[in-house]
Amino acid sequence: MSGIDRVFPPPVVEAGDADLLEWYAAGRRPGPWVGFNFIASLDGAATLGGRSGGLGNAADQRVFGLLRRHADVIVVGAGTVRAEGYGGPLLPAEARAWRTSRGLPAHPPLAIVSGTLNLDPGMPVFTQAPVRPLVITTAAAAPGRVAALAPVADVVTAGAATIDIGVLIAELGARGLARIHAEGGPSLLGSFQAAGRVDELCLTLSPVLVGGNAPRIAAGPPGAAPESMELAHILRAGSMLFLRYVRG
Repeated sequence: MSGIDRVFPPPVVEAGDADLLEWYAAGRRPGPWVGFNFIASLDGAATLGGRSGGLGNAADQRVFGLLRRHADVIVVGAGTVRAEGYGGPLLPAEARAWRTSRGLPAHPPLAIVSGTLNLDPGMPVFTQAPVRPLVITTAAAAPGRVAALAPVADVVTAGAATIDIGVLIAELGARGLARIHAEGGPSLLGSFQAAGRVDELCLTLSPVLVGGNAPRIAAGPPGAAPESMELAHILRAGSMLFLRYVRG
């Protein structure tokens, strides 16, 4: 197990999984809840070598996996699916048992957000999915691409020409998927932030300097209003920090 200590609030040495699950669930309000999980380098890069996984380590992967346990649905952008290689079970057997013991489905569904539907229905994210995925798109999506994905996913319309975040959240809520756990990428976070619908940001700070022109964790439209968040906890594994912020 990768040792993780809590720095703030009151310090705890060598937190167990039960501790981490409790801390990451603290303060969540009933109803729709949107939480994002990202990793960034010390100089603000969201990727290393084109992938966010290049910034992480075993401790980051431990937190990454635990955060999925509480989710009703895991939301991810199509670009992240293509870059990070999603496919197969999203939770290991221990996590599935944890969920079922609490009355939750073993697997939360994956919801892929894509305005263009540039997705191959033969991708592992579809062919190896333990539960049928959702694909969230717009009314302007090409009918041929909708038809191609219909056999492998539930295609959901959320907006006319662009994704409407409010409609997206409402469509998921109508399916009983209120606790939204989002894993990227930057455009997805930027669109939720511009809509004022980010309730939680879990940010892993990787102790590396990347340089170059790697993207930030958020890429949204200009002019979006700044939004204040409150620090909920600071965890530490060696020189890596795990920060959790929630909407005030």
